[in-house]
Amino acid sequence: MGCKLTFVDDLLNRSFYKLGLIVGRQPGYFIIIPVLLTLLMITGYQRIYYEMDPEYLFSPVRGQGKLERSIVEEFFKVNYSHRFNIGRITRPGRFGRVIIVSKDNDTNMLRTEVWKELRQLDELVQNVTVTLPDGETFTYREECAKWEGQCFVNDILNLDKIIGEVERGELNLTFPIMFNPVTWEAHAFPVYFGGSKVVDDTIVWVPAVQLVWFVRTDNDVQKQRGAAWEDAFLDAVGVAEDTGRFKHISVSRFASRTLDHELEKNTRTVIPFFSSTFILMGIFSIVTCMMADWVRSKPWLGLLGNISAVMATASAFGCAIYLGISFIGINLAAPFLMIGIGIDDTFVMLAAWRRASPKLSVPERMAIMLSEAAVSITITSVTDMLSFFIGIFSPFPSVQIFCMYSGLAVCFTFVWHLTFFAGCVAISGYREKQNRHTITWAKVLPESRARKAEKSWLYRVFCSGGIDPADPDNPIDNKEHCIMAFFRTTMANLLNKGAVKALVIVIFILYLAGAGYGVTNLQEGLERRKLSKEDSYSVEFFDREDLYYREFPYRIQVVISGNYNYSDPAVQDEVETLTQRLENTSYISNSLYTESWLRTFVNYVSRNNDYLNVTIDEESDFIQNLKELWLFPANPFSLDVKFNQEGDKIIASRFLIQAINISGTNHEKEMVKVLRDIVAESPLNASVFHPYFIFFDQFELVKPTSIQNLCYGALMMMITSFIFIPNVLCSLWVAFSIVSIEIGVVGYMALWDINLDSISMINLIMCIGFSVDFTAHICYAYMASKAKSPDVRVSECLYSLGLPIVQGSFSTILGVVALLLADSYIFSVFFKMVFMVIFFGAMHGLFLLPVLLSLFGPGSCTKIQEDIKTSKVDKNFPHPYCIPHPQLVLNDQIFNGKTLNPNGVYKIYGDDKDLGIGTSGEDTSESSSNQSQRRQIGDDESNRKKYEDGWKRSSYCQSTSQFQPSGELDLYSHEIDRNWQRQRYEDNRRIFDNYRKVPRSRDDEWVTTRKSSDTGPRRDSTHRVMRAHSQHNLHRPRAPRRTNSHQNLEHLDYVAEMRFP
Repeated sequence: MGCKLTFVDDLLNRSFYKLGLIVGRQPGYFIIIPVLLTLLMITGYQRIYYEMDPEYLFSPVRGQGKLERSIVEEFFKVNYSHRFNIGRITRPGRFGRVIIVSKDNDTNMLRTEVWKELRQLDELVQNVTVTLPDGETFTYREECAKWEGQCFVNDILNLDKIIGEVERGELNLTFPIMFNPVTWEAHAFPVYFGGSKVVDDTIVWVPAVQLVWFVRTDNDVQKQRGAAWEDAFLDAVGVAEDTGRFKHISVSRFASRTLDHELEKNTRTVIPFFSSTFILMGIFSIVTCMMADWVRSKPWLGLLGNISAVMATASAFGCAIYLGISFIGINLAAPFLMIGIGIDDTFVMLAAWRRASPKLSVPERMAIMLSEAAVSITITSVTDMLSFFIGIFSPFPSVQIFCMYSGLAVCFTFVWHLTFFAGCVAISGYREKQNRHTITWAKVLPESRARKAEKSWLYRVFCSGGIDPADPDNPIDNKEHCIMAFFRTTMANLLNKGAVKALVIVIFILYLAGAGYGVTNLQEGLERRKLSKEDSYSVEFFDREDLYYREFPYRIQVVISGNYNYSDPAVQDEVETLTQRLENTSYISNSLYTESWLRTFVNYVSRNNDYLNVTIDEESDFIQNLKELWLFPANPFSLDVKFNQEGDKIIASRFLIQAINISGTNHEKEMVKVLRDIVAESPLNASVFHPYFIFFDQFELVKPTSIQNLCYGALMMMITSFIFIPNVLCSLWVAFSIVSIEIGVVGYMALWDINLDSISMINLIMCIGFSVDFTAHICYAYMASKAKSPDVRVSECLYSLGLPIVQGSFSTILGVVALLLADSYIFSVFFKMVFMVIFFGAMHGLFLLPVLLSLFGPGSCTKIQEDIKTSKVDKNFPHPYCIPHPQLVLNDQIFNGKTLNPNGVYKIYGDDKDLGIGTSGEDTSESSSNQSQRRQIGDDESNRKKYEDGWKRSSYCQSTSQFQPSGELDLYSHEIDRNWQRQRYEDNRRIFDNYRKVPRSRDDEWVTTRKSSDTGPRRDSTHRVMRAHSQHNLHRPRAPRRTNSHQNLEHLDYVAEMRFP
């Protein structure tokens, strides 16, 4: 085992043993108290606070965009009521926005009938009446954002006065700006027209037009009224579009609250699947925990395992709400995960219960159950909790909140299973002890006695079960599970073949190659459209925006703060240099689209100084002339200069630049990085800002944060696995598996259309804990094996863990499959990534790790040779006179010079602990006798060979039998057989006494004295324990009684194993 730092293991075993005794003696308290605590905790739901602000949830807490916004708002706070300008906003505010395309065959929007319907749409929006809860009503005109007392309007609609001339070709629209010859307004066409076709600066075709309406949000009351107006706007435009009010245009809508609504809808879509998931998992756990034995079958415990997980999750959520943690819709994915985790712990505990001897009392059996399951359920729960608690330190609030709720849920699930579910197991144990039916609770006969009593086949199939107290080890009542045998023989033999090992390694290499390709194509960032449902009205809006409005997407503000003398030519040169460097990047358009008060003012004075007759060389003259000539109230530049309180110095200034041809999240991330680098290199104290930069910050942080979390998580998982499973090689193999699984998840999630964003980051953090579950136990089972041959080690670890891994994988995937049906990107990402980590983890545990451990693990470099080649029959039956039937057994105790272990005869040979996550499912459980057939005696190989050599040197006729039955073996009721048996006993005893004089190992000296089991005179005889099967059986502690030949022949296994001389 390597390092024997088993103090944690020992502490857990002792603590859980004591807990099991207490639960077994007083199960009622452990059921009632968790139920009462659950009822108490769920009262916290009355204090629930839903957090649905996308900016808060999906942007970094201390992102650079928020710092830049604080700088802008410090000097240039937006005034929606009097001085509103759309290009200079710092927050989205409250608005309604539409993108209109042609509905008929003519896609050109420059038509008279289209402009008439655009006017109708504008009137519809402005005349929408909003009714508040207190009965107050208002329209857009009363709450609109205003510039110098005038409502913000879409001036592009004034083209209706000249659209006829444009349609007939009598008037051209010049790109990008044109003065309306009728109203003398300046129309900035890139703001309103999308996807325009321009020939020689003339617009010839426009496929899309956008309109926008803003309302006031200067205080909380205005924000609430604005939110009500947005809801009315969305409803009115939606009804008009759905009812076909417009014949020539198709309208897609969007508002600032659209993403809030979509997050709320995502929450509602998954709620109906709670009941179906619980029913599905209930059926799965019931079926998995059932078996043909109607006493040891525990379907209700499988269902109670689900109930325990649901109670624990509800309690954890209530506790988190009492702690003041906001609730978000993503949290609703946690109950699906907790059900999967809970049913896994259920399988482990029930498997440990079955491994405990049914002869023990219920408290003792409970103590052994919890003691053996301690490491399994604790390591999985601790690793899951640690992985979630790592996410608490994420910079994204959505990740923090989800990890806090999920971490508490895992903790509560662990505690509830040790209390509530353990109490249920204890009550079921008392029922089983009385041999009562699992459903009707009526006392029934075991199958062996039902056959003797000649009960009907209906009784044997639907009623019989349990064990016979007079014959608890009867093989009829203790049957091995066929799937476990499949993993031990067929599966292990297949993996031990060289060609199969090569194939597994080749598939693993291809798996890594595919993952590497996916990593190189990984996209970053959470697109807004993915927060909406697939059938949402906003999806069409986002599609049109991406199609038509990516040429001029963002109006970016550049803010220079500090006490600078702008009359100084050096300062003017620095500002101009910064402006030109920004304009010269591939992400920013030329100077035609730049709004710079300093550039335009200086040029204006220099061009018109002949008649202006002013000077701007001194700071005082510069500021005075700037205020008089340039910063008059009607000029938007008046919003770009901030003076001190005295008004004689400029403490901040701003100019605007236009982003161009930005498409995709990676392009947006690169643009923000380049612009920030440019302003950082400037000697001026400058910063760039756009309201969407706050969301773009996640593009910068999500990748390094994910890598950091993965590295910390993998390190903590390796340390944790070493603490619970103190083997250095095991920890290294666990670390290798974690890295391999995480690389696979990251790579293949890119190929499965999943971006690296805050949602997928949650799953990557969660997957760190899930990737440990299967691999750690497979490694431990292989390392803990006493076998010398790697092939035997592979067989043993697959026998112990093959079926539990399959059942655990299915239970977890079934638990989250409903998320795929929710028709939401957020929840579909949860399903896809949990599916990948569970599938990859199961494949690593079942195929890759056994192969790699057999090639590079302990014993891989040692070739074991047998001195004597024996036939397949001789390997199973060491001597012709050996009759290895399970009822030919030793006395009830095996003496080896030490105090006997009260837990059974097998404890003499070493710990019989849970080597992994246990054999989940009641139908996989066996009694202690059948379990003993697959446990290995830890004797020395050389001493065993020495003994076999001495055994085989004996003559054929003089060999001693492996077992010396002290009772009568009257197979056919012939006296000659009895006389022959006695003669054989006397002859072979002399040979056996001679063999005792030869020095032997301690294993060969385990003997006991046994009394005859028949009613004849007692006689003492010496018996020894050796391997009679390839599974190294230790036979049952009951003396044979063979006085009925007919009964013996009815034992088919007995007849099949007999060999005659």
